[in-house]
Amino acid sequence: VQLQASGGGLVQAGASLRLSCAASEHIGSSYSIGWFRQAPGKEREFVAAIRWRDGGTYYSDSIKGRFTMSRDKAKNSVYLQMNSLKPEDTAVYYCGAGRAILSTVSMSSAYTNWGRGTQVTVSS
Repeated sequence: VQLQASGGGLVQAGASLRLSCAASEHIGSSYSIGWFRQAPGKEREFVAAIRWRDGGTYYSDSIKGRFTMSRDKAKNSVYLQMNSLKPEDTAVYYCGAGRAILSTVSMSSAYTNWGRGTQVTVSS
């Protein structure tokens, strides 16, 4: 499955953005879709993930309460609603698909298919 992330942009602190990740084909029920981000000079960091089967979500502590992940099974797409953005949220955001489980959902190695990232820049 190929993934395509979109929706990034340049915003001011406190603003909102909605990222989308569209899959090229049906996503299997055993899969999870994860959002990761990578800032310049830093390692890729887990942001959020969703179980395709039942929509269960997982969030990193750094964004909990500000970001919400959802999915649209009919469109084979997931979304990341980002509110109250901070300058430290600036990064390239990537979506990945894989058979992640609870113990591995925050690990990039659990995801086998990745899309091109979308840049999010938050100015202070």
